[in-house]
Amino acid sequence: MTSRPPAIICIGRNYAAHASEFGHDTQDHPVVFLKNPASLIGSGDSIVLPPICDENGPQVDYEGELAVVIGTDARDVDERDALSHVAGYAVANDVSARWWQVHGSGGQYCRGKSFDTFCPMSEMVPAAGIPDPQALRITTELNGERVQDASTADMIFPVATLISELSRGLTLLAGTVILTGTPAGVGSARDPKVFLTEGDVVEITIENVGTLRNPVVAG
Repeated sequence: MTSRPPAIICIGRNYAAHASEFGHDTQDHPVVFLKNPASLIGSGDSIVLPPICDENGPQVDYEGELAVVIGTDARDVDERDALSHVAGYAVANDVSARWWQVHGSGGQYCRGKSFDTFCPMSEMVPAAGIPDPQALRITTELNGERVQDASTADMIFPVATLISELSRGLTLLAGTVILTGTPAGVGSARDPKVFLTEGDVVEITIENVGTLRNPVVAG
């Protein structure tokens, strides 16, 4: 999917092990932030490390995620009906510039998540082909090495809950993309830390949804 959606809404700390690797407790409500729709690229396109990320770098990280594409406008949706608003699912990478995410924008995530090319996403698989979005294995490989391996069953807030919660008092327009959070294993939580550099290849696979593969280049 390479056409720009009306919005990209993202969820943070939606896997307990990922929250824990950063020293956070789980939340009573989803952590919500936005990515600029102009950051969207497709599988095979290059993740470009912009010069702005050299100022306090290295800092650019990978985050393999299940993406949900809303098919019909959704507002105040009951959780029991939430999945009926899903057009399909895709594989996504919530590429993140950690210094800009944490320090460079007053504590707001948006800028560090929104640089151009920072939202690689595969083509969408129709929702009918995914009867249970909470029963999918998700893996990330960096240069052929497995760095993330989990199940969407481990989400704190399942897809239906996210759609219902996000739509309270707010219309999710058709075409909106929801990134549902990443499992443990991101580079900035490793010892030593692992950040993306020119020549790297990130490959994310979600069972029955597909594979997203992107090389990394310097801008």
